[in-house]
Amino acid sequence: MASIAASHVVQVDAPSAPLVPLLAKTTPIVFVVPAFDEERNLPRLLSDLEARPALFPPGSRLIVVDDGSRDRTAAIVDAYAGPLPVELVRLPQNLGPGAAFRAGFSAALERSPREALIVTLEADTTSDLDALPLMLARARAGADLVLASWVMVNVSRLRRVLSDGAALIVRRVLGIEAHTVSSFFRVYRASCLRRASARYGDTLIREPGFACKAELLAKLTAIGARIEEVPVGLDTSRRIGESKMPVFRTVLAYWRMMARQRLERIAA
Repeated sequence: MASIAASHVVQVDAPSAPLVPLLAKTTPIVFVVPAFDEERNLPRLLSDLEARPALFPPGSRLIVVDDGSRDRTAAIVDAYAGPLPVELVRLPQNLGPGAAFRAGFSAALERSPREALIVTLEADTTSDLDALPLMLARARAGADLVLASWVMVNVSRLRRVLSDGAALIVRRVLGIEAHTVSSFFRVYRASCLRRASARYGDTLIREPGFACKAELLAKLTAIGARIEEVPVGLDTSRRIGESKMPVFRTVLAYWRMMARQRLERIAA
C-alpha cells in the first residue's frame, strides 16, 4: 500500500514549546502496541516489523500491551523467539485503550533515554509501516508529535463519518487544528510525553476508551507541543476480524471528554 509522501505542520494556539534538538537516526525507538484479542493479526505485525530492521536502532524495544485478551494474544508474545526486542505488559482484564496506553507509556518511559521516539500503532496491521520513516524523520527534525492523518481506503461509510465528524467537533470545541484526532498511529518524542506527564500527572489520560487519543492530543496542544501530520493510507481490508471500536460508546466518550476539557480550561 503506497503512502502519500506529503506533510504539514499543525498550527495551534498554545504557549511556545522550548526549542528541541535534532535527533540522529540512531535514536532508540520504542513501539507501544495495545492489543485485545489479536491472535490472528499479531503474528502478521511481528513479521512486518521483522522485515524492517532499520526501525530498531540499538536500544529500541517493542512493547505489546495485552488488554485482557481472551485469546492467545499474550501467549504469542510470550512465546516469541524472533529477532525483535519484544516485551509484554499484561493488564488483568479488558480496561480499554486508555489504560493500555497508560501502561505502555509508563513501561516505555521507564527505561528510555530523554530523547527516545515513542511509536504507537494498531496491533491489527492497519497502520502502514511504509509511512513510518517519514513520520520518524519529522520527529527527528523537531516535531514533538507526528500524527498519521488518515486517507481512507476500503473503509466503511460509518467509520468515515465517525472519524470526520469527531475530528471536526474536536477541532472546533478544543481549538485543535489536526485533521485526524483519533488515530493510534503516531510518533512522540519521549521528552514531550515526560513534559506532559509532569504537567498532568495521573490525569494525562483519563478516557478509558478510544477517545483517549483525542484527549491526549488536546493536552499536548495545551503544553505547546509542536505537532505535524503526515497523510497515510488506512486500509482496513488488511485487518483480520472486526474493529474493536464500539461506535456509539466512542461518540458519547468524545462528548464527555470535550465537556471535561472545556470545564478544565475555564477553571484554569
